[in-house]
Amino acid sequence: MSEVHATRRSRLRERCNAAGAPAALVSRPANVRYLAGAAPQGAVLLLGGQEDLMVCAAPPEDRPADGRPDESVRLHVLDSPGGDAAVAAAGLADAQGCDALAVEEHDLTVARYRALSSVAPRLRLADLGGAVEQLRVVKDEEEISCLRIGAEIADQALGELLESILVGRTERHLALELERRLVDHGADGPAFPTSVATGPNSGRRGHRPTDRRVEEGDFLSVCLGATYRGYRCEIGRTFVIGTSPADWQIELYDLVFSAQRAGRESLMPGAAFREVDRAARQVLDSAGYAEALPPLTGHGVGLEIDEDPQLAPAAMGKLDACVPVTVEPGVHLPGRGGVRIDDTLVVRPEADGGPELLTITTKELLAL
Repeated sequence: MSEVHATRRSRLRERCNAAGAPAALVSRPANVRYLAGAAPQGAVLLLGGQEDLMVCAAPPEDRPADGRPDESVRLHVLDSPGGDAAVAAAGLADAQGCDALAVEEHDLTVARYRALSSVAPRLRLADLGGAVEQLRVVKDEEEISCLRIGAEIADQALGELLESILVGRTERHLALELERRLVDHGADGPAFPTSVATGPNSGRRGHRPTDRRVEEGDFLSVCLGATYRGYRCEIGRTFVIGTSPADWQIELYDLVFSAQRAGRESLMPGAAFREVDRAARQVLDSAGYAEALPPLTGHGVGLEIDEDPQLAPAAMGKLDACVPVTVEPGVHLPGRGGVRIDDTLVVRPEADGGPELLTITTKELLAL
């Protein structure tokens, strides 16, 4: 992977040079890992005119889940503990003779930005913007392989939970069990806090599990994800507890399923972000659920669980091939509950079979 990371840094360096900045300071952890293979806690990456440095406040711990730094990036550990690696990196850039340094202003606090200016007053600070995030949108096959394995782990954990007794157990207990199963099956950990929602809580996006117990007749919504080698995927499913779903549950489930299928089928290279959102949203909107819909239909995934692109009504841009995204429409009816169906897919051209579904747990309305 060292050649891959070197190529990524070269692409970023070209952008910086074109903007008149001979050096760049990358501080956002996911961006550091993308460019250097690892992101030890508090570390930053300095792309200098002479060499690339990973600046750390302390020696990095050797933990496989955190990745391994690219050997072509020299490690620079601060002499005194507790120092700020970003501030130290600005001083190193100044010592290398750089006259300008591109920084990730969106990741820096005002105090930290001022400290950078103070340690190297002759250094002109320019905004790197979201340059690294833009490079991260299209994934290579190694990255997609990590997402695929993470999806397999999440499917396994969810499948095992569905085989256990659920009635009487709390949302919180089920969420903790799912996260344990993710790790048991090889995940670095959960991709985000696992959501388990029952009864009137079901269908809520980002619901935090409570001590409510599963009851007969409940909708049960589960949303979880696995992190594998730093890459994060997502899956969400809704089930019914008991043997006879109510008519309103079947109707609502079928409607959300149709919306999710419309969103999935629209994932093609060249499709506008807003058109994917519209494909799913109009199914639910036409059924009278416009006010119950979430602000977006899906989003990109990768080293972070919520990346670009955003599949939302006002989103600008078009999909490229090899972009992994979620499609996750849902409806929540206050006091009654709701349905959410969520998959992680990779955008592929029609000649290659169309969108690749990574999360394969059945979307049939199961009665558990």
